[in-house]
Formats: sequence, C-alpha cells, structure tokens
Amino acid sequence: MQRIFSSLPDPKKNSQLDWSKRYNIIEGITCRILYLHQDSRLTIIHCDLKACNILLDEDLNPKIPDFGVTRKIGVDQTEATTGRVVGTFGYMPPEYVTSGQLSTKSDVYSFGILVL
Repeated sequence: MQRIFSSLPDPKKNSQLDWSKRYNIIEGITCRILYLHQDSRLTIIHCDLKACNILLDEDLNPKIPDFGVTRKIGVDQTEATTGRVVGTFGYMPPEYVTSGQLSTKSDVYSFGILVL
C-alpha cells in the first residue's frame, strides 16, 4: 500500500494520476464510505477521513485505514452526540466541532474536503 495523495504536489508523482485514475479512486472511496454507513451491520462513522488516511494498493484501489477514532451508532439512529471531538480539525464539519453532533453527514463533509 502507498499513500499517493500526500505526494500529489510533487510534479513527477502528479503525472502518475490522470483524471480517469483520480475519478476511479474517488469512486472507490465513495463505495467504501457507503459500506461503512449503510451496508455494514452497524453504522460506522469514520470521523477522520483525510488524504493521509487513504491507502492505494498496486492497482490504485483505495483502502480506508485508521479506525482509531470511529464511532458506531445504532441501527435505528441517524446521529449521535459526543462529549469529546476527535479527528483532524480541517476536515471536521462545523456542527461536529461546535456541538459534538455527529452523523454520516460528517464523513460526507470530510470526503468533500478530501476531494477538493
């Protein structure tokens, strides 16, 4: 596994990823987030989606590691409130930072920042 996203500013490595490869990586990340939010037995909110937490295998398939700060919420719940805000500040949605309100939308916000 390699962390390609963190080396994109390097012009030599930047040319390794054309837009079709980038699109496939983004689509793969989307599928993994969807699995965590909808298809797994419990709803899992990653809470720390960022470039250095996306690994790519030799075929450029993304993997989402680092589940150290994840939150599990019940099957019938759509959101939770936490007393302790964890994760990387720049990728956190404002409602999570200010009030501890956490939902699957929090990961979607972080994913949007990642894509930008």
